[in-house]
Amino acid sequence: MPRSPGAIRGARSPVTASWDHATMLGALCLAVLLGYAYGCGQPAVPPLVGTTRVVGGEDVRAHSWPWQISLQYDRNGEWRHTCGGTLISSNWVLTAAHCISSGMTYRVVLGKQDLSVADEPGSLAVGVEKIIVHEKWNSFFIINDIALIKLEEEVQTSETIQPACLPPAGLILENDYPCYVTGWGRIRTNGPLADVLQQAMLPVVDYETCSQNNWWGSTVRTTMVCAGGDGVVSGCNGDSGGPLNCQRGGVWEVDGIVSFGSGLSCNMIRKPTVFTRVSAYIDWINEKMSEN
Repeated sequence: MPRSPGAIRGARSPVTASWDHATMLGALCLAVLLGYAYGCGQPAVPPLVGTTRVVGGEDVRAHSWPWQISLQYDRNGEWRHTCGGTLISSNWVLTAAHCISSGMTYRVVLGKQDLSVADEPGSLAVGVEKIIVHEKWNSFFIINDIALIKLEEEVQTSETIQPACLPPAGLILENDYPCYVTGWGRIRTNGPLADVLQQAMLPVVDYETCSQNNWWGSTVRTTMVCAGGDGVVSGCNGDSGGPLNCQRGGVWEVDGIVSFGSGLSCNMIRKPTVFTRVSAYIDWINEKMSEN
């Protein structure tokens, strides 16, 4: 969201060698099949892609974004959704720095489709061991809006829980590249939060366009990525921290983290949703995960 050869010595009979070769081929095929089913960015249940929206309320196909998590906080003994996030390994989640408040107790809920269903089959609630907010996070300029959450335990991959892939370091997506934002945010400006996970197709808006004065201007940095801005489809409050899902080479990557949008409306024209560009932070992610 992120492997040492060995040798077997000694002579073998042709029969044994043949059997070993067949065994290895079988094991390799099994590993490939398992990797396809549960590897990063390859959901067992493929998403229904199209022009669905978060603002407007289109439900996703159940468990088709199995890396999407719900970050929840404890309020008087009741867990409440506050932000989204992305599972990027067996025990690490990627989210936005602005989602984290000191002194709060959090948990991560994985494999979730409907937040209104308490014991949803295939879902799992896990405690938080550690939260690492980027040391240069600036809430005034909204820069370096990225945080890592280490889970108290490693989670097993399944049809409902799988990690997303991380993009290559430095990757810049081309203008109009089709990506999808997912989350349980508000289904309209000042409206209620969604119960069922939503998705929206948001084309990437390149930096040259998004940084124009009648778009986001100097508010947008090169460490960010914009998507949407057609005045119809966008992310909204509650989607923060969730992924911008982009498919490359047959796998889904988390190319962005929902960071901010217009404070006036969730779907203003020329005010696309702005994401932390994950490819700008690959070294930071790897460093923090290896150190902790």
